[in-house]
Amino acid sequence: MAVLLPLWQRLLITVAAMFAVSFVVSLLWSSLLGWAIPGYVSGVVGGVTALPVWEFLKRIRPSH
Repeated sequence: MAVLLPLWQRLLITVAAMFAVSFVVSLLWSSLLGWAIPGYVSGVVGGVTALPVWEFLKRIRPSH
């Protein structure tokens, strides 16, 4: 029986995904609209990204 990823690994991957997606969205927003993305929009994007990433990581299992 395989063991799920430890909590700290899931948390680290989720936070990294949140930062990466927020950064990419910020770059796209500023290049398309020419002004900085509002902080609350960046927070929403990060939060919406975290939910599916966390659920996905709870379901995958290591291959060892």
